[in-house]
Amino acid sequence: MNTQPVKRYLYAAVPGIRDYLGYGGHGLLVFDINHNHRFVKRIPLRGLHPDGKPSNVKGIAASVPLNSVFVSTLESLQRIDLATGKIIWEKAFDKGCDRMSISPDGLTMYLPALENNTWNVVDCKTGEIIKKIDGFKRSHNTLYGPSGNFVYLDDIGSPWLSVADAKKHELVKKIGPFENNIRPFTINAKETLAYVTVDSLLGFEVGDLKTGTKLAHVVVEGWEKGPVRRHGNPSHGIGLTPDEKELWVCDGHNMRLHVFSAIPPYQQLSTIPLQDMPGWVTFTLDGKYAYPSSGEVIDVQTRKVLTTLKDEFNNSVASEKMLELQFSGNKLVRAGDQFGIGRKGK
Repeated sequence: MNTQPVKRYLYAAVPGIRDYLGYGGHGLLVFDINHNHRFVKRIPLRGLHPDGKPSNVKGIAASVPLNSVFVSTLESLQRIDLATGKIIWEKAFDKGCDRMSISPDGLTMYLPALENNTWNVVDCKTGEIIKKIDGFKRSHNTLYGPSGNFVYLDDIGSPWLSVADAKKHELVKKIGPFENNIRPFTINAKETLAYVTVDSLLGFEVGDLKTGTKLAHVVVEGWEKGPVRRHGNPSHGIGLTPDEKELWVCDGHNMRLHVFSAIPPYQQLSTIPLQDMPGWVTFTLDGKYAYPSSGEVIDVQTRKVLTTLKDEFNNSVASEKMLELQFSGNKLVRAGDQFGIGRKGK
């Protein structure tokens, strides 16, 4: 019987805000969740522009059976062995790469081309393309449902959220239309509800994944929209706490997270000031900590900022591409997700 205690780490891929190296440099940075998120190590990455400079990281995901973490950049996808930290392979993809998602069994990836017309269905072990799904305007964010039956595809050139059958790798449904083009989104564990941010809205909308209809339009109260430095829309980033009680919504202009009840009528509960503009938010598997992309570690229950992420040089670390990984020895036993997805009943 394996009696080794489970170790919990936060993996942050950088440059995870565009290709800015001033937020932690280049690599895969590892932080010890159980010990005040202290810096543990930097795993070297490839993922370079043709001129040799580090490329913008677009997504991060992990496979438990393959004991691997995957990092996508504008041009390529890398598979990294979690036991050794070595890169197993790096593959360039025609039309580039964006924010991918891996099936619950850890074997299949949906990898969008970079804001193009295609999603590539990829074998996680080899990196080979299984199938292409075409017909989009600007393929972008991807979320594999917890059931493994459906994949949710965010075309940021469309007000519709597309749904693919994960067995046939075919589009089967569209949710919406929402008020504007869809940006970051999340879903609940039962895959009945989607919570989406959209262009021009400081707030979020809610869609019914079963009927395909829009259910709600929620505006952040008490805060004005204003110019943002990145992403072009007021709320780029939304996360559902694992217990599915709260929604945390990013506010780029005011550098805040707004907290809402996840139960209709979606009461606005609180606001949390941040050190920089947030463009993403995710949570630990147990829901204790929240990680906005601005680099804070927030206690979800008290809403207090506990610490900020720092690298080995004491530089501030910020990334929109982070997830929790749990290990027994050098073996990955459970993987979180870059999205703040619901986990109620899972």
